[in-house]
Parts: sequence; structure tokens; C-alpha cells
Amino acid sequence: MDFLISTAYAQDGTAQTGGGMELIFMLLMFGLIFYFMIYRPQAKRVKQHKELIASVSKGDEVLMNGGLVGRITKISEDKDFMVIALAEAVEVTVQKSAVTAVLPKGTMKSL
Repeated sequence: MDFLISTAYAQDGTAQTGGGMELIFMLLMFGLIFYFMIYRPQAKRVKQHKELIASVSKGDEVLMNGGLVGRITKISEDKDFMVIALAEAVEVTVQKSAVTAVLPKGTMKSL
């Protein structure tokens, strides 16, 4: 039954361990992977969202985070809030950051 169990040999203590340069190279590679695959795309999305929020104006039809679709009736410049008309007599105050997308004109009528 010795053929099923591999024999273990002890090391004699003269084995070389990895140097500091290999560790630094590996950490640098992990840092580059983290930057290009996680941080950079997320920063790009945040920048696009800020540009979207800055570009909304009164009369735009927008899609909100919760799935609400409405037309902007009032924008508060000093604060981060705006009033959205969901229907003829229904208005809701929401934060500007809740806007997900600006929809083409006439989208609310087609729904």
C-alpha cells in the first residue's frame, strides 16, 4: 500500500525563499489590476452621472432610481432637490442624485 501514499521528505534548511522584489512586483500587479478593473470604470460612471445631473432642466422627462417616470417641473438651485410631476395632479419632491436617465420627449405619453 505504499504506492497510494507519497513519501514526505524533509527540507534541509538551505532552500531559498522568495525575495523582496518578487513581493513588490506582485503587489504592483495587484494594484494595477485593481485600478484598471475596479476603480477607473467606477470613477468614469460617477463622472457621467454628475454630468447627467448637471444637465437636467425644467421640462425634461426623467427615470428615477425607484422606477418612477416623470417630468421635471421645478429645480431648486441652492439645494439638491427637484419637483417631478408623475401625473396631472401628482407631484413628488426628489433628490437630483436619484435621476437614473433622461428620457426622450414624449415618453410619458407613450406609456
